[in-house]
Amino acid sequence: MAEIRFMNYMFDNALFAGSSCAFGVFDGVHRGHQFLIGEAIKSAQASRNKSIALTFDIDPDEKFHPDRLQKLMTNEGRLDSLATSGVDAVVVLPFTDALAAYAPQEFLEKTFNGFIPESLHVGSDFRFGARARGTVKELESWGAQHEVCIYAHELEGSDGAPITSTRIRELLGDTAIEKANELLGHPYSFSGKVIPGRGDGVDFGFRTANLVIDAAIQTLGDGVYAAYALCGGVRYKAAVSVGVSPTFADATKATCEVHILDFEGDLYGAELKLEFMHFLRPMMCFDSTEELIATVLANIEWVRTNL
Repeated sequence: MAEIRFMNYMFDNALFAGSSCAFGVFDGVHRGHQFLIGEAIKSAQASRNKSIALTFDIDPDEKFHPDRLQKLMTNEGRLDSLATSGVDAVVVLPFTDALAAYAPQEFLEKTFNGFIPESLHVGSDFRFGARARGTVKELESWGAQHEVCIYAHELEGSDGAPITSTRIRELLGDTAIEKANELLGHPYSFSGKVIPGRGDGVDFGFRTANLVIDAAIQTLGDGVYAAYALCGGVRYKAAVSVGVSPTFADATKATCEVHILDFEGDLYGAELKLEFMHFLRPMMCFDSTEELIATVLANIEWVRTNL
């Protein structure tokens, strides 16, 4: 696992000298990002130097568009994922007001501070500097001045369409979880702490763990899913309801309810990670408690048999 190094007053920019850097926000660390990072690793191996994933401590949209922010990962999860991507180091730029105000060329000079990498790997739509005015063309101009090889990669899937975090978020919003997972290269997941719920699950015959998920990292469309729940180092099959059921809209604050198959114990206060695998059905209004119970039990049985 690579060391995560923040660019604070103790950071030594000499780490960049001769390195091969993959540069981006990397929300989701999806297949496109994985390819880009892999190319940076290949360059580093060819020059017998370090490979670096260079990123920001926050998604820039957290500063500029917090009202419409949606992310595939928490910042901590994103950095942890980069640290296990195979690079030698993860370098984290603090996305401050000062950094955000730098013109493109100034941004690059301030970032590397005279310690020039051998190569930079970015996506073909890479933007940087104040108001995202810097493009690959400006990056290539800077690279030519400093003898840095600039590689701008087209990040495409097997269908020829671009792999982007935006596209994956749209798929998740449409409940197309299997296609989203294919582009991610790993199951879409989020975590939350278990809170007290309505308490009627025991009476219905299926207990649920209730979570409130931050809207910024909950991009998945409302519905019921087959998933895995990870708790205490153990991975369980689970049926998960995302969103607030219309049947209980006035009775709960939870935005996610999880029935964990074959689990016994108290989960209140525990951290639960959910990995989503298959969409089962949309949210429904039920005419009776019996119809609700029969439908949920059928969902649970599907998970048991098919996941």
